[in-house]
Amino acid sequence: MRCSCAWGISGRGWIAAGNKPDAAAIGCGDEGNLKSFNRFMHYPVLIVLHQEHSTPGRIGHALQQLGYTLDVRRPRFGEPLPGTMAEHSAAIIFGGPMSANDGDDFIRREIEWIGVPLRDNKPFLGICLGAQICAKFLGGKVFRHPSGHAEAGYYPVRPTRAGLALVETWPECVYQWHREGFDLPYGAELLAEGDIFEVQAIRFESAFALQFHPEVTYAMMHRWMVRGHDRLEMPGARPRHTHVADRAVYDFSARAWLKVFLERWLGSAMQSVGRSLMAAAD
Repeated sequence: MRCSCAWGISGRGWIAAGNKPDAAAIGCGDEGNLKSFNRFMHYPVLIVLHQEHSTPGRIGHALQQLGYTLDVRRPRFGEPLPGTMAEHSAAIIFGGPMSANDGDDFIRREIEWIGVPLRDNKPFLGICLGAQICAKFLGGKVFRHPSGHAEAGYYPVRPTRAGLALVETWPECVYQWHREGFDLPYGAELLAEGDIFEVQAIRFESAFALQFHPEVTYAMMHRWMVRGHDRLEMPGARPRHTHVADRAVYDFSARAWLKVFLERWLGSAMQSVGRSLMAAAD
């Protein structure tokens, strides 16, 4: 079933508003190339969610502002994933309370599906569970902390040199809500690290994976603390009151980071399209 919450829906994708990036920025010079670029921009971003009432939060709003529509699917409830990325600009798998180690059919299907955006060289982003699903596909291990610790609240994150090359300024602390982590798959590049769970952000070809939650809104944070209150009792979890207090300190830098990250994540694909169009015109 498709989500019908307040974001608004039309046909296959969610309604989007905002200005599209300038085609000239990727080298689309003549009218034919511009039309090809515009067709690319009109393809929606595939959004994979795991609960009936989940939303893509701040990331969904940011993508709409960049001019993209959102094709929301929930494989857990029987909705299929596309066999090709030909009609999608990018794909994001979000988080959920389940584990990438679970034996459910939809989890296995999502793990196997990571090969589709990689094969088609389209931008993929995994967040929390989605990051662990990506790591699992790449041959990494998903595991609980050896001391039973969880991350729930704001925690420090340290970008690596590769992470700083991608985005020059990272937030000092990011919002976390998980009790499992993943190791660095062979061939993947570490972008950011943390203290309790070392691997916080990675890149492999066109795929990115983030253990933390840049999409979280104020309403989402409160909903998680109510519905997942048992997570706050686990070792390492931050007290409830600090979630709100720390958001006032760190959320501005998190929003700024997300804006730059999304533009560069999507920009890599647009540059690839531009190069292909220019080669075809030569």
